[in-house]
Amino acid sequence: MLPAAAAHADTGSWDRADQATVVHAGVLANLAGGFQGSAALTPSALQAALTAVAPRTGGRPVQVASAAVTVVAFDRALVLQLGLGDVAASIEAEARRAGLNPPSYFGPEVVARALSLRYNHPASQDRLELYPSDVITRAEAAYSLARVLAMSKWQLQAVRATFATFKLPQYSSAQRAALTLAVSKIGMPYVWGGTTDDRSDGLAHGGYDCSGFVWRVFKVSGNPAGRRIGGRTAAQMAGEIARSQRLPLSKVRGGDILFFGPSRFGGRASESGIVHAGIALSGTFMIDSSDEGVYVQPLTDWHRIWFSWARRVL
Repeated sequence: MLPAAAAHADTGSWDRADQATVVHAGVLANLAGGFQGSAALTPSALQAALTAVAPRTGGRPVQVASAAVTVVAFDRALVLQLGLGDVAASIEAEARRAGLNPPSYFGPEVVARALSLRYNHPASQDRLELYPSDVITRAEAAYSLARVLAMSKWQLQAVRATFATFKLPQYSSAQRAALTLAVSKIGMPYVWGGTTDDRSDGLAHGGYDCSGFVWRVFKVSGNPAGRRIGGRTAAQMAGEIARSQRLPLSKVRGGDILFFGPSRFGGRASESGIVHAGIALSGTFMIDSSDEGVYVQPLTDWHRIWFSWARRVL
């Protein structure tokens, strides 16, 4: 028998406040018997939601296909409705130009997650996470649509400005191989302890934590560079190189492993000092697994403040 909290979460009511918000705003309607958050979002319900939010976004409602509404289809529709379709297309084109063979939903997923449209379930509820190809639930849709209702123009402008600088360098074949795999995982959920796309880890759901994502790209994949990595956690990976091999942010290049935390450049690589890891796409952007799952982030603000050092394995 499931614990009470887990049983409650299984009803799809983990975001009751967001569900109430979108119902009150006329964006999503209750079904017979209530909101039914665990039910699949239908194309007609998504179309009605986009029609309801269109006046707020200053455009016509995006037209929805009749196919099942997957996570990536839902995110693409919201990104288009928010007027950021050109930004998504530019991101995807740049990744393609750099030879990274991005999936067709790469650009919209980068933008959607930059807007914080996805929810990271706590570790105890990781089984509720969704793969990019999964049909989105009404609860997940309510969470995202509530974020859209609260979104300001400056948030949209900030994402547009950030990704106007998304330019990738020329990669070596080794860099391209590793980063192509990393990019292919866009939109996979954050799962504590996860290193795989499925449940072969023995966890409740496939997905990645921060160091598990690095582990997948370099170790589980069989990449020869992975033989240089011994430790599984971010702190272990950061600490198994000599201090003389640590790289400052100014010398980072694509494929380098980045470490973050309160430990400074010359400090110790303790578990409390190094708390996050990601993979550099360039000197200004990284791909990692964190609150929004696997997504692309600029190396600004928090990342520059909390950057500890980088490690080169390629």
